[in-house]
Amino acid sequence: MATFEVVSTPRAPAPVGPYSQATRAGGFLFCAGQAAFDPETGRLVEGGAKEQTRQVLQNLRAVLEAAGSGLDRIVKITVFLSDWRNFPEVNAAYAEFFRAGSAPARSTVQGERWPPGSLVAMEAIALDS
Repeated sequence: MATFEVVSTPRAPAPVGPYSQATRAGGFLFCAGQAAFDPETGRLVEGGAKEQTRQVLQNLRAVLEAAGSGLDRIVKITVFLSDWRNFPEVNAAYAEFFRAGSAPARSTVQGERWPPGSLVAMEAIALDS
């Protein structure tokens, strides 16, 4: 029977429901969707899509590092946008963390975001440590 291990860190926002920040299974880490919550205040960071994207990626980094991995081990990332008009800002901030030629595979979709004011969220699959 396959098992999985829960990954958790106080350096990223605590889950607000019955899910884990990430799980480890089969040589991979599966990170739950992260919004732009500041883990210290529990509130969305101020600013626009660029600032929120940076916080989302910092949250993902914290979860991955808690598991002994990192952003450089991500093989697939899914970006969730509240509005396609924010894509240029999100893409510019994303490029601060990932460079063309070594960036993970990525899908981007638009949909209603929660909580109000959330412009971007991301989930990721990474190689285990």
